Amino acid sequence: MSPRALRTDRPAGLLDLLGFGRLITVLRSEGYTVIGPTVDNGAVSYCEVRSIDDLPAGWGSRQDAGQYRLERRQDAALFGYVSGIQSWKRYLFPPSRTLWRAEKTVDGSFTVQQQDEPVPRFAFLGARACEIAGMELQDRVFMHGERPDPDYTARRDAALVIAVQCTEAGDTCFCTSMQTGPAAVNGYDLALTEMIDEGRHVFLVEIGSQRGEAVATRLPLLKARDCDRESAAEGIESAAASMGRHLETDSLKELIQENQEHSYWQSVGERCLACTNCTAVCPTCFCHTTGDAVALDGQSSERQQRWDSCFSLDFSHLHSGPVRQSVDARYRQWMSHKLAHWVDQFGDFGCVGCGRCIAWCPAGIDITDEARALRHAVEGEA
Repeated sequence: MSPRALRTDRPAGLLDLLGFGRLITVLRSEGYTVIGPTVDNGAVSYCEVRSIDDLPAGWGSRQDAGQYRLERRQDAALFGYVSGIQSWKRYLFPPSRTLWRAEKTVDGSFTVQQQDEPVPRFAFLGARACEIAGMELQDRVFMHGERPDPDYTARRDAALVIAVQCTEAGDTCFCTSMQTGPAAVNGYDLALTEMIDEGRHVFLVEIGSQRGEAVATRLPLLKARDCDRESAAEGIESAAASMGRHLETDSLKELIQENQEHSYWQSVGERCLACTNCTAVCPTCFCHTTGDAVALDGQSSERQQRWDSCFSLDFSHLHSGPVRQSVDARYRQWMSHKLAHWVDQFGDFGCVGCGRCIAWCPAGIDITDEARALRHAVEGEA
């Protein structure tokens, strides 16, 4: 099934705005914490949503290299923005968490307590196709490896995913290059396509799982007509045709791996600030570290897991010092892993084309431009 087209083999219905409000009510009554888009400090952020009033109605986003801003739309679309500033990763793979806690006893020994907290039940409202692809890539790391991460696995299994099909593309989007969008064709429980036309504001609702069907049975769904499906499909096709970026993936893996010592890397390293923004907002980056936090009185200690980044100097630190001491070496590691080594590890690119790393790079470094620049540099020497 092409990620550029809407599926036609799944049950679907129509939901109006009143019914959409009912969707949030149903999810909350089922015990889900609904996480969706909200306007927070001038950006769309994925936070808890309690009602339809929390959604960014009438807001759109404009993004470019090193730029992000919200703009008022001419309509009242709830999902008229391109993407949130961060992905859903932070709810499945939290930025920090306590693994265990040790307490000193009266005889001077320590007891270790595992942190067995209730598994949160999240309903992700508004997941884009590229973001769902990002979740599936992280599944390969945390769930399908030799040693699955129990916390991630439990959170992922409990999560309900409600996709929103993209009918507009942003200036930093290149999901069609990565074959991850703009249509979500799998990986969701429900999928919504927002349509505003001829005085109507409705959502085409596709059912993708039994859990999604259980939710749909409690919604006031109207019958979807063929013209509704056609309108939704046209919106997705429009998004596919208006991507702001393109990444040439043919022979890209070989190009990067065969030119690890090329002088090109130094040129990008001179611009990179090694700020780690790109890895923080990326939906697929999974680097993390562990550390101990000891109480000042020495009576307790916690082992904590937290996000890390291959751009951090200490990330590759061994007994004799950091392996990748220069910024260009760290940028090379990041881009090589995303677009080359990941293919060897997991059978696919580690980039889903969401464009966040482009928008949130303070130096305006664009991964699609850098891949193109490396290709041109190598071809120019041939």
